[in-house]
Amino acid sequence: MAKMWKGRFTKSATQSANEFNASIQFDQRFYAQDIQGSTAHAQMLAKQGILTQEEADLITETLAQIKEDIEAGKVEFTIEGEDIHMNIETVLTERIGDTGKKLHTARSRNDQVAVDFRLYMREEIDIISSLLEKLGDTLYDIAEKNQETIMPGYTHLQRAQPVTLAHYMLAYYQMFSRDVSRLADCRARMNALPLGSGALAGTTYNTDRQFLAEKLGFDRVCPNSIDAVSDRDFALEFLSCASIIMMHLSRFCEELILWNSTEFGFIEMDDAFSTGSSIMPQKKNPDMAELIRGKTGRVYGDMLSLYTLMKSLPLAYNKDMQEDKPPVFDAVDTLKASIGIFTEMVSTITFNKDTMRAAVKNGFMNATDAADYLVRKGIPFRDCHEIIGHIVLYCIQNSTAIEDIPLEKLKEFSDKFDEDIYENIDPESCIRAKKSEGSTSFESVKAQLEAIKKSK
Repeated sequence: MAKMWKGRFTKSATQSANEFNASIQFDQRFYAQDIQGSTAHAQMLAKQGILTQEEADLITETLAQIKEDIEAGKVEFTIEGEDIHMNIETVLTERIGDTGKKLHTARSRNDQVAVDFRLYMREEIDIISSLLEKLGDTLYDIAEKNQETIMPGYTHLQRAQPVTLAHYMLAYYQMFSRDVSRLADCRARMNALPLGSGALAGTTYNTDRQFLAEKLGFDRVCPNSIDAVSDRDFALEFLSCASIIMMHLSRFCEELILWNSTEFGFIEMDDAFSTGSSIMPQKKNPDMAELIRGKTGRVYGDMLSLYTLMKSLPLAYNKDMQEDKPPVFDAVDTLKASIGIFTEMVSTITFNKDTMRAAVKNGFMNATDAADYLVRKGIPFRDCHEIIGHIVLYCIQNSTAIEDIPLEKLKEFSDKFDEDIYENIDPESCIRAKKSEGSTSFESVKAQLEAIKKSK
């Protein structure tokens, strides 16, 4: 196949050079976006009198046929065609002759790939956002059903204070809500049209980029032609968003892996999302959660790959930027698969509520509430903190719990203790007593759920 840029060259590329230079192996994923952009470009050229309406109609109809044939597996892409853009243009030209050659008037592959990339990213962000919203709905349902399920809350992976399972689930709900918001911001910034910028300097033809923007659903036109073809901030920003999402999934998976262990026993993973051991018959491993945790590093690597690629490129386009797509494609695929399997997995988890509730008994999780009790009796908080610290030490030395110490003994630490101390340090009371907005109190969690419901 003759190269479309062959005019200036006296030698053909070697087969090895063709193979090394080609990107069709991965950028064929852009076929629909490339045809979408080319269709709008042909319509714009006709509107501006650069092509006749008949020529534009023929190009548009043929591109639609090519798209159908690609999806039916009737089009074979070639290494000699280099990339998806030239492969489609080659097929177009083979079918309609010289009219097909006119399509590339007033554009470059530089702005062509830039618009394809943005169209692709826009669609994928919408899909990923939808997956995150489905995950959010799943967490909301778990929270709504577990408003009175009490469990330990942790800091430093040490039992800290009692919370509800609903409050815990809503913490992750908020993380994924921010992820949706970040993706929306990313999408809004990327939704500017680069097509019509040419290779870097614009074009001498009287084009209408505002028409193109409207046809392709862009909010605006990229204001600088050099930046338009060399910008990959939108891909970098997406990979940053993807990395944060994977980090949230990984944190959640780490907790589920711990909770699923015999040592915690808070949950049981469904058999459908677990695997066994090839040697130990008793094993039931949380492999889906572990894989998501591992794939997080993979997406981090995708992000670092593109940051490293772009860090020292002079303006405008450089061939290095052909390597911008594989890390993005990999991150998109990994992210969608991870969110999808995680949502299925978490929706089938069995929560061992009695075990969670029993765990609250250990670890002096009512110590802060005991200190607050003394504060309400008029003792400065720092003194209360020290008093309860002495009581905890006594409990450790005598293998007991604060709530099991007789009142007479508590009075040895402070004469402010009275019979009402026991009801104040009961787990339900500890939770109910929280008054701050956004707390784990039953009323606060109910308010959080209502606010989420109203926002949908």
